[in-house]
Amino acid sequence: MERLPGFRDFYPEPLPHPDVWSADARQFIFNQWRATARSYGFREYDGPPLEPLELFTTKSGTEIVGQLYNFKDKGDREISLRPEMTPTLARMVAAHERNYKKPIKWFAIPQLFRYERQQKGRLREHFQLNADIIGENNPAADAELIALSIDVLRSFGLNAEDFVIRLSSRNAWQDFFTGKGGQPEHSYDFYQVIDKLERETPENSQTKLAALGFSLADVNAFIQAGQPTVELQAILDNLRARGLTDYVKIDYGVIRGLAYYTGVVFEAFDRKGEFRAIAGGGRYDNLVKLLSGGKVNLPALGFGMGDVVLLELLKARGKLPAFTAGVDLFCLVEDESLRPESLALISQARQAGLVVEYCFTPLKSDKQFKRAMELGARFTVKLERPAEGALTARIKHLATRTETVLSPAEVTAHVTRQP
Repeated sequence: MERLPGFRDFYPEPLPHPDVWSADARQFIFNQWRATARSYGFREYDGPPLEPLELFTTKSGTEIVGQLYNFKDKGDREISLRPEMTPTLARMVAAHERNYKKPIKWFAIPQLFRYERQQKGRLREHFQLNADIIGENNPAADAELIALSIDVLRSFGLNAEDFVIRLSSRNAWQDFFTGKGGQPEHSYDFYQVIDKLERETPENSQTKLAALGFSLADVNAFIQAGQPTVELQAILDNLRARGLTDYVKIDYGVIRGLAYYTGVVFEAFDRKGEFRAIAGGGRYDNLVKLLSGGKVNLPALGFGMGDVVLLELLKARGKLPAFTAGVDLFCLVEDESLRPESLALISQARQAGLVVEYCFTPLKSDKQFKRAMELGARFTVKLERPAEGALTARIKHLATRTETVLSPAEVTAHVTRQP
């Protein structure tokens, strides 16, 4: 029985072969995402993996249905596995925004699903860090979100030589569009052409732009000039104050093809251009109003960072740590008459927060020690009862091979203190 195409199995390391995914690496990424988001004051939320299909078609149009895992449930409701998290967030905020002070700063780590063609960096499911700010118009919020995306990547050991945030503005493009005589009914098609400039041939782009009344030369000139708008300059100044200038550049080649973006947009790319976008986001000031039927109108902005491309980048740059079982203490039960006392010691050490392993059944001493070495344990301990005297614990530090004899009550504190 094989897994479905585009889905992943996650195994603990060491991995059985290179084509499977690491559960340890996934948890490492989650931990860094959570720690950095929380350092910025973001609070974690979550929502259901199944949502009404209408939630996504209202936001993105009926054409998105071809990319979804959607079906009718037993209640004859049209539903879908979530392809993205922002509509769920907008629904949740619209329902209870009065209970939260503004701005709302929330993050989530959902698993998302899209039925689409598999390619490098894109599967049919992935996990994603979503971070959003609701209820703030000031460009300082945009700068805060961009700084968060930078610091998330820096938390993995990446630096300005590894990645760059390409910063753009839908407002700047809208000014260009109207200034060149663009018609409102053509705006979405225009943005789609701009979004695909780097993936299309110049001839195809010129043909599509000409049909909308534009020239590729004018578009390229606008991108190459890269003059920041007032709002983009405010963001750049904010990031400069944080010492993050080297991580950001104005690039109007980024436009974000999704129809709901309304202002500043950005994407993170590796400097060598080896991978798809690492992250992307921007302002979507109309989404909460749209999904609430006009009842709640709050400005919003956010970004998403998927685990698939990020993991590829971390592997390529050698930024993943070595993953082990993380065993602090392996208890050797060489005297079966002392197994009850050994189990008591194991329980006490675990309650103190140590990772402790032992063999369930009687084994020769050398086999137990071999198991401790395989798990990469820091210490072994075995209980001994002298012919006369109190029970003792013989602890061995496996890196130095030094041994210490203590009372069982002292074992946990001794292991906790040692590196």
